[in-house]
Amino acid sequence: MQRLALASAFIVAGGAGFAADLPPPPPAPATYVPVVVPPYNWSGPYIGNNLGAGWAGGNWTDNLGPPHDKFTMPANAQLMGGGQIGANYEFWNGAVIGVEADFEWAPNSNNTSNTVIPVTAGGHPTTVTLSDRWLTLLTGRLGYAWDRVLFYGKGGAAWVGASNPTITDVTTGASITPSFANSNWGWTAGAGVEWAFWDTWSLRIEYDYIGLNGQTFTVPAPGSLGFPTGTIFTGNNRNIQMANFGINYKFWH
Repeated sequence: MQRLALASAFIVAGGAGFAADLPPPPPAPATYVPVVVPPYNWSGPYIGNNLGAGWAGGNWTDNLGPPHDKFTMPANAQLMGGGQIGANYEFWNGAVIGVEADFEWAPNSNNTSNTVIPVTAGGHPTTVTLSDRWLTLLTGRLGYAWDRVLFYGKGGAAWVGASNPTITDVTTGASITPSFANSNWGWTAGAGVEWAFWDTWSLRIEYDYIGLNGQTFTVPAPGSLGFPTGTIFTGNNRNIQMANFGINYKFWH
């Protein structure tokens, strides 16, 4: 019996020593928790700048009777730049609505001119020059967002700041500057795509069409450049097309 007790004690002591020589158990594996990045939210007010080009078009006629002096203004591209301010609201399904105000400035004037040979004034060639200096748009926006990419359309009202026209007799160099009879206002529609590239900063590219109301100006008395007193020039199909790149900063995260 004594021998059995000694053997048991020896086995227990040996097992304890063997256990002490074993390495510690490995740590439990870490539980993987995926990082879920929420989709970008376009909601919030924003402000930005843009730079691009504009093209002005239209045609003009006078009221002298057949044959009319009629000419189409060439759509020469001019540098335009400005800024925009607005706000968006994004619904859960990715639909985005918003409002925006744009102001565009033509630093060297959006000048368009053409030369006609009037039925009066001895047939002297006559140049008519028009200048659009600034443009303001107030629009609503509707779009759809795929996370950080937003496709949108816009539409609303437009106002154009233009200097009075200049009519010049190419032969004599004489010129007159009659006043417009009404304001430069109209409608606008456009579309664009915007990309939120970093935090609350986004880049956009946009196209806008501005359709302007008809406009008239009257040759002042007495008759100038050979035009009879009261000769009226009427502008129709007046429009501006504009394409630009822009950058926006959104105030809400």
